[in-house]
Amino acid sequence: MLETIDPDIKLDEDEYRRIHEKLDLRLTVLQQEIRKAGIPVIIIFEGWEASGKGTAIGRLLQPLDPRGYRVQLVKLPSAEERLRPPMRRFWLTLPANGMIHIYDRSWYHQILEDRVEKLVPKKQWQGAYERLQVFERQLADDGAVILKFWLHITKSEQAKRFKALAKDPAFAWKVGKEDKRQHRRYKKYYEAAEDMLTRTSTAHAPWTVAPSHDKHWAQVKIGETVVSALEAALARKPDKLPAPKRVARRASPFDKVDLNQKLARKDYDRLLPELQDDLRRLEHLIYVARIPVMLLYEGWDAAGKGGNIRRLTRQLDPRGYEVVSISAPTGEEKTHHYLWRFWRNVPKAGHITIFDRSWYGRLLVERVEGFATPVEWQRAYQEINEFETELASFGTVIGKFWIHISRAEQLRRFRQREELPYKRWKITEEDWRNRKKWNDYYYAASDMIEKTSTGHAPWTIIEGNDKLHARVKTLKVTIAAIERALRKKNDD
Repeated sequence: MLETIDPDIKLDEDEYRRIHEKLDLRLTVLQQEIRKAGIPVIIIFEGWEASGKGTAIGRLLQPLDPRGYRVQLVKLPSAEERLRPPMRRFWLTLPANGMIHIYDRSWYHQILEDRVEKLVPKKQWQGAYERLQVFERQLADDGAVILKFWLHITKSEQAKRFKALAKDPAFAWKVGKEDKRQHRRYKKYYEAAEDMLTRTSTAHAPWTVAPSHDKHWAQVKIGETVVSALEAALARKPDKLPAPKRVARRASPFDKVDLNQKLARKDYDRLLPELQDDLRRLEHLIYVARIPVMLLYEGWDAAGKGGNIRRLTRQLDPRGYEVVSISAPTGEEKTHHYLWRFWRNVPKAGHITIFDRSWYGRLLVERVEGFATPVEWQRAYQEINEFETELASFGTVIGKFWIHISRAEQLRRFRQREELPYKRWKITEEDWRNRKKWNDYYYAASDMIEKTSTGHAPWTIIEGNDKLHARVKTLKVTIAAIERALRKKNDD
């Protein structure tokens, strides 16, 4: 891509003013239309040091309402950010629907330096490109506009600009040791940038190379590209995909579940404290080893998720774990990609996060109740697998529990809740309404388990008719998974 660029191309002052006057008027209108349509816009600026990124960003923003945009300055990750998967910090900066976020540097910045300076193995930076393509595709599928600009100058032009900056005390600080090192290794960075642009320029997130020897030419190129992309987004019609036809199930992951399994009270009273002590010890070992653990609970209403979580956490140090209870998205959560709110709560290295309900709501309640379109929930199988793969690649232990009970057992528990005053708050009209859709949820849960149970993030179906058995089994599975991760860490 870079070798085809003519760095000497120029635009005279009069033509620049004439073109940009029209672009500014159009951008002013488009910003309001984008906001009304609820389309998030992501604009990335990368390029050589001293290539004019700050100037280009400033010029692009001149006609825009500052209440509708935010500029994100991306630096290297902090010590706290390094304790979580690398993409989390970028998920947290994403624009809400209708907002424009401009990134001065981005998720690409560190990869180039890691590669050229050989700070990480080749396999790691190559994997990062794949991770970024997944990230951008998920955002684009959700309706985001993604524009990526590489501001390009030659080595001689960069040297000229560095010299000019060094002469002025107000700007000399802008040229640091890392910038000078990049200049000396311009050829290697050039080759790495060329490869990066080629690998990661896609139809939904294209790179635009803007030669910026002449700032007027670069600014017009950027403005025209943004206008064209926003107009295309506003003209785009939402994908429509009919819900798949209901086909009679010949098999389900629940078919072989033995709900008659029970645990005697005397065995439960003996095993439970032993397992809780084991888990407490493991909680401290994973802290030392910096292994994050993420557990999530799904299952039928009244299946016993809350009681199960209480027994699992009873002996744990509360400073080392967190329980996140998930309900319907509200407020700011509704204005972002559905995974956004879950990225906020992923565990940091050495800690445990437990989700009471989770991102699987998209494949369950949102699917069954029609809160997600067929396009959205069918796409979610892949998105969720990718999400969990990224967490696992960071070293996260992932445990997923579906607590399964029979329909008759659910009815018994519902009635018990209505009869006992101290449990009455647990039963709502929504629970009874959901019960009428048992078959729909059964079908959706079967699909979910079949399509999202993987080697690094397996589903465990917990036989829940007997709560004592369910609690002990969940603890055993959790302990075994953490012990495997600790052994693997020690072997490495």
